[in-house]
Amino acid sequence: MRLSRFTRAARGQSFLNSLLTGLPLVAVAGYIAKRYGGLVSGLTLAGIVLAVTVLIGLWRLRRFDRAWAVRQLNAQRPDLDDSADLLFTPDAHLNPLQRLQRARVAERLATGHTDLCEPWSGLPIAFTIGLSALLMSAYAWVLLATSPSHVTPAATSHSTGVPVKFIATQIAVTPPAYTGQKPQTESALDLKAPQGTRLVWRLRFVPDTEGVELVLLDGRKIALTPDKGIWTTQLTLDKSMLYRIVFKGQTGTAPLHKLEATSDLPPKIEVVTPDRSLSIVTENQTVWPLVFAVSDDYGVSSSAELHLTLAQGEGENITVREKVVILTSSGGVREKRFATQLDLKSLGFAKGDDLIAQLSVRDNRAPSPQGVRSPSLILRWPSDLGNESTGLEGLARKTLPAYFRSQRQIIIDIEALLKEKKKLSPEAYLARSDSIGVDQRLLRLRYGQFLGESAEGEPENPTGDGDEHHENDGHDHSNDSATAFGDGGNVAATYGHIHDEAEAATLLDPETRALLKKALDAMWQSELHLRQGRPDLALPYAYTALNYIKQVQQATRIFLSRVGPELPPIDDTRRMTGKREGIIGNRLGLDPAPGPDAPVVAAWSALAEVPGRPADVPLGPLEVWLREHEARVSDPLSLFAAIDAVRGDPDCARCRHTLRGLLWGVLTRPPAQVVRRDGVTPSGGRYLDALERQP
Repeated sequence: MRLSRFTRAARGQSFLNSLLTGLPLVAVAGYIAKRYGGLVSGLTLAGIVLAVTVLIGLWRLRRFDRAWAVRQLNAQRPDLDDSADLLFTPDAHLNPLQRLQRARVAERLATGHTDLCEPWSGLPIAFTIGLSALLMSAYAWVLLATSPSHVTPAATSHSTGVPVKFIATQIAVTPPAYTGQKPQTESALDLKAPQGTRLVWRLRFVPDTEGVELVLLDGRKIALTPDKGIWTTQLTLDKSMLYRIVFKGQTGTAPLHKLEATSDLPPKIEVVTPDRSLSIVTENQTVWPLVFAVSDDYGVSSSAELHLTLAQGEGENITVREKVVILTSSGGVREKRFATQLDLKSLGFAKGDDLIAQLSVRDNRAPSPQGVRSPSLILRWPSDLGNESTGLEGLARKTLPAYFRSQRQIIIDIEALLKEKKKLSPEAYLARSDSIGVDQRLLRLRYGQFLGESAEGEPENPTGDGDEHHENDGHDHSNDSATAFGDGGNVAATYGHIHDEAEAATLLDPETRALLKKALDAMWQSELHLRQGRPDLALPYAYTALNYIKQVQQATRIFLSRVGPELPPIDDTRRMTGKREGIIGNRLGLDPAPGPDAPVVAAWSALAEVPGRPADVPLGPLEVWLREHEARVSDPLSLFAAIDAVRGDPDCARCRHTLRGLLWGVLTRPPAQVVRRDGVTPSGGRYLDALERQP
């Protein structure tokens, strides 16, 4: 006998129970979302809640299995002798006696009526209906409390004394075309829209009046024009503002409404490839791949400009060439990718050159798009380090060139070799250690050129031998004593005893030379152990050399000229005469300079609740200051509204407290002051006296 014969009806009724329980919540969620976010938002939220309801209903159907059917049949039909499980057991698993019992159970089951459906879920359905009604009531109460028609008669009373009541309020919101947002209609007088949105008011109210104006808080007034009982006007939302709807002959103060303009942010550029700002050309590299990810809140232009700058040459002989490449994008409207591969050969990129790339992209804002540039990306092809420019005689360098930092790379290579020691054969381990030692030697020799020493960085002889120089000591001691008159280079070469370069002996100050000599000694020890295949012993010396190099990089040399005081000349004709005319007193009047936040401080102090202090608050200077410094305030509209509330009712304690609290967040935080130490306590004094009495 098939199981579905008994579970089909029960499963259908259970699923219908789940739908009836969740449908009220689906309707409420969709309606509220439609009111706030439009039709699409309402349908989306309703679909989500309905999908959750369906999933819960399907999950509940899992319990209608064979065990459930057996339990229900045995419970409802006592005449089955608790043998309902035999109905769903195959014949191959039954003995003759069980087959006879199953036939008897089937005959009894066919004679009576069996309904396995569970009762309807009346209580859960009633609960969800009541909850939905409660939510709708609360939402309706919120709408009534915030509706424009609920304006106090004192604030909107007409000259005739009859309160004016709004019948309908509509604001047609038309965002700029480049935003891609669709026009919509809002019923609330407070709204938030993109900057540049066109707003059109359509108001209906009773009784009719002779004139209506939109009064902006900055003083501007926009008149509404009547058309068949509907008063209309329009405004372009260039910035956030507060406004009132004021009727002609109105008494009292109308409530403020807020128009918040959402600024269009400039595009954001993220460099995907390469992963660093400075890249070094690798061996056999022919192209330079560049990938940029650009995003914007409304849309990115489909094309961008890649500015390329090629710097060639060294020293003062540097030539710069610029080129602009147009790139096309891929991706969506708000997120795009710009990718290219620069052919280095076609650009003329050669050894010793720097290639700088910078992406310039714009958004779709009209009529004035916003453009931004990415960080500069540099591709460098290092030149031969042995070719250095000269002409720096007599100058002291404050720091060493940038390539001195390559000592850190040697340390990284040593540490990587030590980690891979177990994976390498002894021959490979020794070869790699020797290769790092060669790099250390090249760097040591390069440092030695800045010292101008014949030892090229070897440790000094502790006995002092070899300090003297002879004709055959391996250095260039010129025997030509004939010096041309006025030839400063020959004079320095003859009498200055220079070994390597003309400016090497005076390139660094003595303190820096001493530090660099220590670094060279440490490099020599590091190279020694690396060439012997002992990188573990070379690592401490490499770190020592790096430490000295850092000290050299931070070395400075400052020359200050000694000058005496310049006193005014003494007038001998006035000496010993006792005349004091023309003598300026030593007391100068100092007026305190006004602080940048003086209006804010004055208003904040005036708002303090001090008995006997007048209630006048300098709101005029505060408002002028706020208009000039709106960028410093996180929410300028709230501050403007608080100022207007205090101006309308100076005796309102709550309004004054609110304004004072907002001003506290605007005040510039004073700089940190030295805390005065507390006086000596009696116990502390006895302790200090005991310390003084000790021998």
